[in-house]
Amino acid sequence: MRRVAVTGLGAVSPFGAGVKAYWNGLSAGVCAIRPVTLVETEGFRCRIAAEVPDGIGGSPRRTRADRFALAAAREALEDAGLSCAERAEAALVVGAVGGGMLEAEVWYWERFRGGGPTSRRAPRSTLPFSHADVLGNVLGLEGPRETLVTACSSGAASLALAADLVADGVVTTAIAGGVDALTRICFMGFNALKLLGPEPCRPFDRDRRGMSIGEGAAFVVLEELEKARARGARIYAALAGHGLTTDAYHVTSPHPDGEGMVRAMKAALERARLAPAAVGYANAHGTATPQNDRIEARAIREVFGAGRLLISSTKSMIGHTMAAAGALEAVATILALVHEVVPPTANLATTDPDVAFDCVPRVAREAAIEYAISNSFGFGGQNVTLLFGRA
Repeated sequence: MRRVAVTGLGAVSPFGAGVKAYWNGLSAGVCAIRPVTLVETEGFRCRIAAEVPDGIGGSPRRTRADRFALAAAREALEDAGLSCAERAEAALVVGAVGGGMLEAEVWYWERFRGGGPTSRRAPRSTLPFSHADVLGNVLGLEGPRETLVTACSSGAASLALAADLVADGVVTTAIAGGVDALTRICFMGFNALKLLGPEPCRPFDRDRRGMSIGEGAAFVVLEELEKARARGARIYAALAGHGLTTDAYHVTSPHPDGEGMVRAMKAALERARLAPAAVGYANAHGTATPQNDRIEARAIREVFGAGRLLISSTKSMIGHTMAAAGALEAVATILALVHEVVPPTANLATTDPDVAFDCVPRVAREAAIEYAISNSFGFGGQNVTLLFGRA
């Protein structure tokens, strides 16, 4: 089985376009969760989210999510320095959920609820697979093309599948990531489930009141390690292992013992042939809902023991970016290894006594770590753990 290297990074986040802006915001502990401007919030308990600044990603004829995806994927490909021939052979794997729903909602409202005609064309790229078509066609990606829809673990699952394609020799290069834009159905749905808090989320805090949502995109270039070395590529990290499980306990709630989470983390360790003691940091799923935080902390404790591991939740700064979350958090985890800095859990005042870990409250922490994991857990018990190692 071939080893898999990360050679390119790209991101669009609530801090703006580019990996540099993303890392600068995370490492400074800046919270980008603010009042919502994209959708109506009147009457909702939560009226905040982490929106991407305007002007990202090219033609306004494309959907907001497509623009995010194009900007992030283009940055990753350029960062990796791939030739046109290498791009043409690369696999593309995209994690997505919302697709072009934001534009579809606007069209529907004007067409059927606005009381008059609309000058907007009916949207043609509403479904999640549209992102892969746009990226492949615009960026010259002619290899295998896949779209994964596994709820909030979609972005992480896309990296896992792409890593398998490289490790198994199907391709030598793949670009993978996730994308989502804020939509009414998402914002209203999570409000209806009473999962969103009225203030910026505070993962692992004793007094947390719920999650915040966000939007964005992130993509990484994965290459067979020896090929990357032969062409002199910059290697950010190794994607040393991953675990994917489904516990199927409940449509929205995780298993109370974190059974599927535990199996995902153990599978990632087994694939990487590592002992739990080798891992020094976990970028947690960390949604800031009372139930999920406790269950994830319990699962991490079962695998890694209490206290030793540093954990933090970057959702405290950029919110839960849905299908993009696993990919954005993977990039954050890779950069933590590269810069030897663990991003903080912003807004954390008093750690929940049921969370037996140092959650890096408010301020980033210098730490030279050899291996780190990134957890992503979606509705329906769809669990993904990615394990990265220093280059």
